[in-house]
Amino acid sequence: MTIKTVNQLATGLLFALFSLTAQATTPIKIDGYTVHFNAFNSDTLPPNMAKAYDIVRSKNRGMFTLSVMKDDPGVSPIGKPVHARVKASATNLAGQLRDFTVREIDEGDAIYYISVFHISAEETLAFDIQIAPEDGSKPFAVKFRQKFYTR
Repeated sequence: MTIKTVNQLATGLLFALFSLTAQATTPIKIDGYTVHFNAFNSDTLPPNMAKAYDIVRSKNRGMFTLSVMKDDPGVSPIGKPVHARVKASATNLAGQLRDFTVREIDEGDAIYYISVFHISAEETLAFDIQIAPEDGSKPFAVKFRQKFYTR
């Protein structure tokens, strides 16, 4: 596979993840930032995209994606992607806490944070994602719930 093909796959994955995010949730605006996020089963990713980012596709694995955009109406209607320290955890309905490893994907004009984790049938997770933009802005949190179906 050529570098150009890998870059095209990478860009395709990022746009696909961003599209999933934009369609599935309403972005949250906090203190001059817009946060796009989503959680879904990893088996919904196209195989070539999953392979490009070393993501295991499985009905028993969930993943979340997140992007942090600095609001900049004079330059871009969607904002400017920013680096951030992202910590993520979730609790299930039994109150069991899980901490997630978050991976940054930096494509220059797009920055995404992803995490892949095991899920059970009809498991509901309450996510707590702590975000500290690297520009020194005040840290903030995004909280949401997602129910996963393993079919």
